[in-house]
Amino acid sequence: MRQLNRIKIVLVEQKKTAKWLSEQIGKNACSVSRWCTNSSQPDLETLFRIAELLKVDVRDLIYTENQ
Repeated sequence: MRQLNRIKIVLVEQKKTAKWLSEQIGKNACSVSRWCTNSSQPDLETLFRIAELLKVDVRDLIYTENQ
């Protein structure tokens, strides 16, 4: 099983951009872009902060894919 995030999907649903998110959490835009494409993952603390900003349950930002 592989853990993937749904950050990009939730941002689109809320009509927000990765640039907006990077500014809100004080992270490099390149890092946020990598999270949105699932080429890397945010740490758990950052994931909880993103959920808080987007007003969603942290579980809404994660899905598990069976391989």
